[in-house]
Amino acid sequence: MNTRITTLMLLAQSLLCTVVASGQNASTQDADAKASLSRALTMHASFDAGLAADFSRGDKKCYVVQGRELVPAEPTAEVRLASDAGRFGGALHFTRKNNFRPAFKDAGVLGYNDTNWNATVSVWLRLTPDEDLEPGYCDPVQIVGDDGRKGFIFLEWSKDETPRYFRYAIRPLFHIWNPDNVQWADIPFDKRPMVQVERAPFSRDAWTHVVFTLENINHKSQRPAGRLYLNGELRGAIENWDLTFGWDPNQVLLVLGAAYVGHLDDLAVFNRPLTSAEVKQLYQLKQGVRELHPAQAP
Repeated sequence: MNTRITTLMLLAQSLLCTVVASGQNASTQDADAKASLSRALTMHASFDAGLAADFSRGDKKCYVVQGRELVPAEPTAEVRLASDAGRFGGALHFTRKNNFRPAFKDAGVLGYNDTNWNATVSVWLRLTPDEDLEPGYCDPVQIVGDDGRKGFIFLEWSKDETPRYFRYAIRPLFHIWNPDNVQWADIPFDKRPMVQVERAPFSRDAWTHVVFTLENINHKSQRPAGRLYLNGELRGAIENWDLTFGWDPNQVLLVLGAAYVGHLDDLAVFNRPLTSAEVKQLYQLKQGVRELHPAQAP
């Protein structure tokens, strides 16, 4: 009897050690994955205390285009800081359609180049598109260069469908995606370099996490691609396209709020395409992207 009890105790101790070791391994793996995300992070804007980025490997300032100049941006009546209204702390609130579009410079952030461009952009959005948006296209996030005919990247709500479709588009050099020189709306959906989601999970009652990737853009031999994730789930990919751009790297901008009406929070940029597992981890961060970087001086 004593031998049997001793054996059971040894088995229980062995099982406990296995469980503890498994938990330690999982914790180590989570920490390693988080560290990898931290190393890839190039910018984070929480919009808790201002328009400027909390963390950046480039210029933290937020700008707005005035004529041909970039000037420092300050909140307006139409684009204001909404304390405690964000997914994590404060948020940007675009109260109505207007021409004020906060922008961040690329240098050190997006990393655009003409040989092999890779990046990921993450943002949280809150709105009910069919009720909140005004007529016309709406692009909550854009990446633009010196000439739209040399490339244009955007998130978009369509203008003619009900409910509105949500899209992620990578438009390369004009002659590649539009050889017949017709309107974007006149090109069949399956002939456009985009991901289209007909019923996307957006509501003013809940935040939606949006992530898009850029992979091997401008690479001469590797296949380029772009992927769209919503709430941690892959919703489609842009593949089998020549995604060659012709931008001046010094004029690339990350632009927010083109015809957007709603809340926007926790904008982040990474210097490579995140994996599906990393996007899921990003979606599940309890305090948002601030968990991935130390505080920086203003």
